Amino acid sequence: MLEQFSSNLENVFKKIRGHGKLSESNISDATREIRRALLEADVNFKVAKDFIEKVKTKALGDDVLRSISPGQQIVKIVRDELSALMGDDSGDMHLSGSPAIIMLVGLQGSGKTTSAAKLAMQLRKQGRRPMMVACDVYRPAAIKQLETLGKQIDIPVYSNHQEKDVLKIAETAIKESVRFSADTVIIDTAGRLTVDSAMMDEIKNLKTRLSPKEILFVGDGMTGQDAVATAQAFSDVVQFTGVILTKMDGDARGGAALSIKAVTGIPVKFLGMGEKIQPLEVFHPSRMADRILGMGDIVSLVEKAQESIDENEARLMEEKIRKSGFDLEDFRDQLLKLKKMGPLSDLMGMIPGMSKVKDVQVDEKRLTRIEAIINSMTPSERRLPKVLNANRRKRIARGSGTTVQDVNQLMKQFQGMQKMMKKFGKMGKRQLMRNLPRGFKI
Repeated sequence: MLEQFSSNLENVFKKIRGHGKLSESNISDATREIRRALLEADVNFKVAKDFIEKVKTKALGDDVLRSISPGQQIVKIVRDELSALMGDDSGDMHLSGSPAIIMLVGLQGSGKTTSAAKLAMQLRKQGRRPMMVACDVYRPAAIKQLETLGKQIDIPVYSNHQEKDVLKIAETAIKESVRFSADTVIIDTAGRLTVDSAMMDEIKNLKTRLSPKEILFVGDGMTGQDAVATAQAFSDVVQFTGVILTKMDGDARGGAALSIKAVTGIPVKFLGMGEKIQPLEVFHPSRMADRILGMGDIVSLVEKAQESIDENEARLMEEKIRKSGFDLEDFRDQLLKLKKMGPLSDLMGMIPGMSKVKDVQVDEKRLTRIEAIINSMTPSERRLPKVLNANRRKRIARGSGTTVQDVNQLMKQFQGMQKMMKKFGKMGKRQLMRNLPRGFKI
């Protein structure tokens, strides 16, 4: 997401840093290129124009022109304005009352049903007890899809294949939420191919009767400004409280994420990545601005690690490393935890400076191959890799659908890792402290 926009901005900043002193002329050149980068990212024309005016006004201030490092000042101005453009970090969910009702609205094909399941997982992760309601009575497949997703993630779903009155379905579901001990009810409403009066009337009636705490517009991030225009149409009729942008991993431009708050006045609260059913990613404008500018997002990276790695398991792993007991079973377990944290390309984008590293290919399939190779070994082979002779390696390659060369390459990499682990295991805490940067604490 936003890779092309990030790359274009980096090129602009390189030119600015090349000037020892800033002038009105080179600031105008830079803002013109930033404007072009925004438009190429499919940002709304008026939004791009307003953004550039704000950046230009601040960049021409005395503090910037007289600064020792004007290039860094420009980067800070763009970073602050990007953060403000996407909204502040106060996009929390307001879920008072029991049950708290959340309505999902949007066009057909935007990913509402899948987003309902992802949102339910996100809320359960926060300690809530969600329940989903199938209110798309016009598309029978939508009801079945929500029921299937509910079984996959073990979250209750209320549905009624015979009833066609969505108000009756929703009101019955709210009464039934007591039986399921649910404190949050997520209503998956019907979508249409276009915005129409019948669709809007149905949503307005649901809003009046149910008084939902949150109405979330679900927009397809890959449609760019079409998603923004649709959000505006919904906002004019039914004031929603937040936005979920789906399929954001499939859009290198990301104009919808940059424009939607400025156009509608409503914040983006969540991002949906991929078709895999996993919790939604909470949208933090300031963190996203940092990632766009290649500053990384260490806070989000640490949060993902904390969700995937158990503290007690981490202590046991540390003890194993100290005793040089790290084996292929441990290696496989660490790979599985890494995969739980999300796509490697996303994780790399959270590391400061990684966006500036060119020609780095992240091969997600390689992790799957490594996992298959290790799974094709016997438990004793995983614990004692030294026994892997030529015949065993051939058998493992056949069993994992890989080649002997793949198995040999993995073993070579693992042996190098073991040596490194052994070195750290032998290193005493005092010696380790001496090798750490000043101010670093264990």
